[in-house]
Amino acid sequence: MNTRLPHHDGQFPSSASSRSGQASQPGRPGAESLRSALGWFSLGLGAAEISAPHSLARTLGVHNSATNRSILRLFGVREVSAGVGVFVSRRPARALWGRVAGDVLDLSALGLALSRYRLHPRSAARLSVATAAVVGCTVLDVIAACKQAAMTEAERRTGGNRRPVHGTATATIRRSPAELYKAWHDFERLPRFMYHLDSVRVVDGHSHWKAKGPAGTHVEWDAEVVEDRPDTLIAWRSVNGSQIDNAGCVRFVPAPGDRGTEVHVSLDYHAPGGPAAVAVAKLLGEEPGQQIADDLRRFKQIMEVGEIVRSEGSPAGARASNQLHQRPAQPIG
Repeated sequence: MNTRLPHHDGQFPSSASSRSGQASQPGRPGAESLRSALGWFSLGLGAAEISAPHSLARTLGVHNSATNRSILRLFGVREVSAGVGVFVSRRPARALWGRVAGDVLDLSALGLALSRYRLHPRSAARLSVATAAVVGCTVLDVIAACKQAAMTEAERRTGGNRRPVHGTATATIRRSPAELYKAWHDFERLPRFMYHLDSVRVVDGHSHWKAKGPAGTHVEWDAEVVEDRPDTLIAWRSVNGSQIDNAGCVRFVPAPGDRGTEVHVSLDYHAPGGPAAVAVAKLLGEEPGQQIADDLRRFKQIMEVGEIVRSEGSPAGARASNQLHQRPAQPIG
């Protein structure tokens, strides 16, 4: 495992693989780079098909009819879904083969347009160029799917052994370090304020975590506490074989001026799909760094007020889906 665990002094010890004396295996950055490029291409093309089907129809050389515009929008929805799937799917090779199936559908539609309709020579030329471009994309999709299928589970989980993504958050809470330490250490109650968690179960010194991922996905992992200082610090890391390698710590530091306790949370994790997947998750408001800040805000409310206060604008944090349906502020009750 290539996770690094932050100590209370800010230093990072060796990775789990180094501690066990195992040399880390070289990753396959080419496979991940190609996967990311195809994912971004799908998102960009899909956005264009949805937002400007009339312009795209003229560019392709097809008749700018209402029917063709509707078909292009449907293709755009498929492309966006495929792009998101490439980034967040737990089985990226399957998502890429899904893109290949979409390419076949595109080629069928283009071939139908070329064979059935009497086109102006300029339109026919444009359509031929578009067909050649889709053939090229199909070849790249097949190559990317094969490369992903050849990657080991460890390489997929760590994104080709790239450096982990780092996230931090801090909050000052008007409670003593002992109170906050005790509340946080009750791991099975963490989903009370960590909304992205489905459950935490403590078994035989380890904890089993189930969490919501971007775009409706779910992930699970086992974790162990590697440093535990009462009223001061809790540090953890995922165990070998987890779907997502992660490690982190929470520190409880007395705030200046007797204003309570500063709670510092630090998390390192390997994002499946690499930096591009992190960018997509940020756009959706589902990136773990953003979730940490939301979690701390809710933890502060529980410890100071006894309940979570929901605002009208962001009732459950920065998740993009929570911002889609809002209403004017109303009195409670």
